[in-house]
Amino acid sequence: MATYELVKAKAQAAKQAAAKLAVTSTAVKNAALLVMAAALEAQQSEILAANERDMTAAAAKGMKSSMLDRLKLTAERISGMADGLRQVAGLADPVGNVIDGKTLPNGLHVTKIRVPLGVIGIIYEARPNVTADAAGLCLKSGNAVILKGGSEAMESNKTVAAILAQAAEGAGIPAGSIQFIDTSDRQAVQDLIHMNGLVDVVIPRGGAGLIQAVVRNASVPVIETGAGVCHTYVDKDADVEMAMKIAFNAKVQRPSVCNAMETLLVHKDIADKFLPMMLMMYNSSAVEIRGDEAVQEYSGQVH
Repeated sequence: MATYELVKAKAQAAKQAAAKLAVTSTAVKNAALLVMAAALEAQQSEILAANERDMTAAAAKGMKSSMLDRLKLTAERISGMADGLRQVAGLADPVGNVIDGKTLPNGLHVTKIRVPLGVIGIIYEARPNVTADAAGLCLKSGNAVILKGGSEAMESNKTVAAILAQAAEGAGIPAGSIQFIDTSDRQAVQDLIHMNGLVDVVIPRGGAGLIQAVVRNASVPVIETGAGVCHTYVDKDADVEMAMKIAFNAKVQRPSVCNAMETLLVHKDIADKFLPMMLMMYNSSAVEIRGDEAVQEYSGQVH
C-alpha cells in the first residue's frame, strides 16, 4: 500500500471512531485507561524486546547518547507510562464541561460547552512514552488519535500502540480510536498534515525544526508547541526546601528529555539562602554549573 493510501485509511478509520468516542461515557473511558495501563505492564517483555531492536539499530547508526537515553525503555519507564494513564483516568472529564453562558436580550440562552475536537494527529520524535501519553490524553478528552512517531522508535511505538489499541477496544472504546502510522516514509508526515476533512488538528511535539516544518506546511489546523529552553524560577517568597526539590528534580531526574530544566532563575533576595544549598545538591550529582558572576561567587562558597 502506498504511503498516502495508508495514511488516508487510518485517518478514515479514526474519523469514523471519533463520532462514537465523542459520546462515550466517562466511566467507559476511565475503565479503558486503567485496562490500557495494566496491558502495558502485563506485556512489558514484548515492549522491551521491541525497544531493544530500536536501540540496537540506533546505536549502529551512531545516535548520540542523550538521544539513546530518550529512546530507551526500561521496566521502570514502562511502569511510569502505565502510571501516567492511571493519572489521566483520575482527571475530571473535560467533555460536556460548561465554561460560560448567558441569556441574550431576546431571551435565547447561549451556553459554551467543551466538546472533543475530533481526530488529532500527533507527530513526535524518539520518545516511545509519548505514544502512551498522547493516546491516553486524547482518549480521555473524547478524541480519536493518529500517532506518527520517529523512525528511530518504530518498533517500540508500533508495539505500544498495538497493545493500547487492543486493550482500549476490549474495554469498550470504539475500534479505530487509536491509530499508528507504521511506516518510516517521511512522506507520511506530509500526507497527514494535508488530510483535510479527516484530520481536525495536528500537534507536532519535538524539536524546533519539526515544529516549524509542520506549522509552515500543514493545510489542517496546527497547535504549535514549545521547543525547549525550559526555565524554573525561584521567587523571593518561595519555600526553600520545596524549591530545591523541584529544581533538583527538574534538572537531574532525566536530563535528556525535552522538558528537562535548562535555566534556573533565582530572585536576588533569596539567593543567599537558596543558591549555596542548591549548588551543593547539583554538585553531588555532577551537574555542570554555568552561571553569571553572582552564581560563580556562590559556587566558590560550596565545599
